[in-house]
Amino acid sequence: MNRKLLAIAPLLVFAFICVFLFQGLFANPREIQTGRLGQSMPEFSLPDLMQDNKLWSNEQLKGEVYLLNVWGTWCPTCLAELGYLTKLREQGVKIIGLYYVQGYDADFDGPFDMQALRSDVTNMLTRAGDPYQFNILDLHRTLSLDLGVSGAPETFLVDKSGTILLHHTGDINPRVWRAKFAPIMQELK
Repeated sequence: MNRKLLAIAPLLVFAFICVFLFQGLFANPREIQTGRLGQSMPEFSLPDLMQDNKLWSNEQLKGEVYLLNVWGTWCPTCLAELGYLTKLREQGVKIIGLYYVQGYDADFDGPFDMQALRSDVTNMLTRAGDPYQFNILDLHRTLSLDLGVSGAPETFLVDKSGTILLHHTGDINPRVWRAKFAPIMQELK
């Protein structure tokens, strides 16, 4: 009996792996959602990207519906979405930037060059449009990790009470806005 079980064990493992991988063929990577949907924004206290000595917390953001857009100057898709996000801001949508610093490690990279980052951000937003009310700097990715961010761009729709209603991975464009964000925004008015 044990020999028969040992003989079919590799076949069972192979079948399990095949089923697992087969499901992945039909998964939509843009439908990856944060486990925080329906929950409050995580507690945070992070600096403003452009203003020294200015800190932002989740408590300061309550009271208005807003988009939290995770982005970086290093991200070509972020650059592509800035124009449309700027149009949304002009239509009254409040958008807050969460600047995602890619690959910085104080142990290996030395002191962080804030002036160089501010210059890069200013240049990019001047060229492509500035949709942000302000930008929060997440240097050590604490808020990004708490939100389940896997990269940039990612956008969260947060209601007046600070509850995360939607998490979108990828750029925001007219099609995505109409399909995902606009129906929820209409309900919130």
